[in-house]
Amino acid sequence: MKMNIMRAAAIGGVLAMTATASYAADQGTYQLSSHILDISTGKPAPNVDVRLMKQVNGVWKLLDTKKTGADGRIGEFLPNQSNVKNDGTYKLIFETSPYFSSQGEKSFYPYVEVNFNIEGNKHYHVPITLSAYGYSTYRGS
Repeated sequence: MKMNIMRAAAIGGVLAMTATASYAADQGTYQLSSHILDISTGKPAPNVDVRLMKQVNGVWKLLDTKKTGADGRIGEFLPNQSNVKNDGTYKLIFETSPYFSSQGEKSFYPYVEVNFNIEGNKHYHVPITLSAYGYSTYRGS
């Protein structure tokens, strides 16, 4: 029994390191990533639609719409292209109401909107922690 637990922990560690390495590789290809952690369950929030918008001359322009994966992540926003500067004001809109409906819950917030600035060519990670009656965001790494 003890050996099976140790073997499972070792395999889990390898899987986590593989997922982290894959995620880190995406950071070089894309400038923006995000993820959602449902703190009411302690698990990632899969299948959540997330819209990326950029403010251009005072008007919001839709750039992309993606869905979080099984791990609650989106790693492929804003491709890094050598001749394109992505400086500007952006927002991510997380469509949270359908996610909670699929869990059999009502949500106080129909969506979560996070506004932020991008400057230079470094990687930006904008995650949220979420429950049906609250959310938080921070600049991730």
